[in-house]
Amino acid sequence: MMDFRFLWDRIRLLVLDPEKAWYTICNESKPTGFIRNSFFLPLVILAAISAFFGSLLFTNTGVSTAYSVLAGIKYLVLYTSVVYTTTYVYMKITSYLNIKNDIQISFKIIVFSAAPFLLCQIISRLFESFIFINILSLYGLYLLWLGNERLIDPPEKLKTPLLLAGAIVFTGFFIIFDRLLTTIVDRVYFAFFA
Repeated sequence: MMDFRFLWDRIRLLVLDPEKAWYTICNESKPTGFIRNSFFLPLVILAAISAFFGSLLFTNTGVSTAYSVLAGIKYLVLYTSVVYTTTYVYMKITSYLNIKNDIQISFKIIVFSAAPFLLCQIISRLFESFIFINILSLYGLYLLWLGNERLIDPPEKLKTPLLLAGAIVFTGFFIIFDRLLTTIVDRVYFAFFA
C-alpha cells in the first residue's frame, strides 16, 4: 500500500534538509517493501505516466497511441531495472571494498539518491523542451555522498571512489538499458502497430 504522505515528506526533507533526511533514514525501521511501495514505485509510475503523456501529446504526434503506451512501459521497466541492478552491483562493490553493507541498505542509498533524477524525469519526459532540468539530477550525487556517510560510513580514502563507482554504475546501466529497451520498443511497434 502506498503512503503518499511519506512520499511527500521524504522528498521535501531530501530536498530541503538532506542531512536530517539521512539521519531519519538511518534511525527509522521502515522495511524495504514499504520504501519500495511508498517512495520508489510512486516516483517510477509518475515518470512512466509522464513519458506516456509526453510521447502522446508532444513528442511523437505522427505515430499511433500504441507507441506512447510502449514508451510508458519502457520507462517503467527502465527506471526499475536501473535502480535494482545498481543496488545489487553497489552492494557487491562495497563488499569488495570490505565495507559493511547489505541489500536493504544499498537499496535505501540508491533509491533516495535517485530521487532527484526521477523527479527531473517526471518533468522532462512530459515536456521534452525542459530537458535542461535534468542537470538538477546531479543533486543526487550529494545525496549519495551523505547516504554513504550516514548508512555505511566508509573510510575517508574510499568515500570519493565509492561515490564515483555508484554514479558510474547508475549512469552505465541507464545508458545500456535505455538503448536496449529503445531497440525492443521500436521493433515491437514497427512489427505490430505501424
